[in-house]
Amino acid sequence: MTPARTTRRTFLKAAACSAAPLILPARAWGQNAPSKRVNVGMIGCGRWGSKTNLDPFLKMDDVTVAAVCDVDAWRMDFTQKKINDHYAKAAPGGAYKGCKAYADFRALLADPSIDAVMVSTCDHWHVPAALAAVRAGKDVSVEKPISLSIEEGRLLSSEAKRLGRVTRNDSEFRGDPRMRKAAEAVLNGRIGRLKRVVTTVPAGDVTAPPVTAADPIPAGFNHDLWLGPCPDEPYIQRRVHDPMKFERPHWMRVLGHCEGMITNWGAHLNDIAHMAMRMDESGPVWIKAKRWELPPRENVWNVLTDFDIDYRYASGVELNYKVGGKQVYALFEGEEGWVKAWYMGKPDKNTPDVEASDPKILEGLDIAATKLPAWGDKEDFIRCVKSRGRTMQDAEVGHRTCSMCQLGHLSVQLGGRAIAWDPQQEQSPDPDVMRLTRRPAWRGNWLDPHPHA
Repeated sequence: MTPARTTRRTFLKAAACSAAPLILPARAWGQNAPSKRVNVGMIGCGRWGSKTNLDPFLKMDDVTVAAVCDVDAWRMDFTQKKINDHYAKAAPGGAYKGCKAYADFRALLADPSIDAVMVSTCDHWHVPAALAAVRAGKDVSVEKPISLSIEEGRLLSSEAKRLGRVTRNDSEFRGDPRMRKAAEAVLNGRIGRLKRVVTTVPAGDVTAPPVTAADPIPAGFNHDLWLGPCPDEPYIQRRVHDPMKFERPHWMRVLGHCEGMITNWGAHLNDIAHMAMRMDESGPVWIKAKRWELPPRENVWNVLTDFDIDYRYASGVELNYKVGGKQVYALFEGEEGWVKAWYMGKPDKNTPDVEASDPKILEGLDIAATKLPAWGDKEDFIRCVKSRGRTMQDAEVGHRTCSMCQLGHLSVQLGGRAIAWDPQQEQSPDPDVMRLTRRPAWRGNWLDPHPHA
């Protein structure tokens, strides 16, 4: 049976543990009584979901991680045990078994006790899972990059707004003091009128030749549900992830499941660029790739391995986005100077994390007129779940950053063709561009574009 034909009754039986969360003693909650706590469900328990996205929630005394879900039973069981063991430290008798486990994310979303979800799946599931979450009445934080196409990113953002759900696109750079300091220098006019931006990402992806023979599907792994909206294909381990490990997954190098570094790290650095440019809800008007290395599509690992792309914005600001090897930074050049925030790969130990053409550019920013919020991703999300406010990087902001990266990828796919783009309408006069703003195929009905009542 394919996922598209799975009945509601069937998937609701997918819960491996349906016991209600146990009540921990008041000392475990600090100042937050259970009635003021947010019950979070974790959709995706892989390398990022089981640690990077989970651990901050476990440290928050106004959050209970109440459920987990994954198509890999080993990862789901591992993460469920980690959560239960964490809460057991404060439970009577040192025992806690309150974290539910679901083999199907739809069963988790049907659980009325869950207030919000964290989507940490592979990229091809980000929008379908997050869209289902907001339609189920859940607030949602979704791992970056937010989507695999401009069309689906727009769908998620618009639907979340229509339904009044709180959203967050996880990209921790807005909480990074180095990036925030550089952006504040720009926003406070310290370098004069902004003229040019340069963003770089690491060279982290490689290519691998085609694989024709299917591998045995590991026990406890639901490959059909893992594929979800993607076209049907045989299980090949090097397209997915290694069983019983948390190494960097193979799907991050496979087109159709991920776009590679261009959106993966681009969602970090270009988010900072847009924040400093006041482009959180807009985008470029002209895009052209001038250098790239795109492996043969038949290769099992076939995402971009190198690129250098130019952008122009309606304000006249130009942006150059490229692979920088080991050097990762955001550089802002203005009429009166420049400021540069390093993330990694500084030339030497004496280079400051944030440098400028004149030290005075960076002086007194702590009392400057424009100050950016300094929340961490999870704190930002939970505070807005409780207040119903807008997060620092909601689905609209995440979509705009991701679509900017995707437009560069579109230029690559069109052989370096210059793209004219209307960021308000998200339209191009080039029909080839518009064709590529959509995912080529959806299996089943995993991405229903029609709003639900």
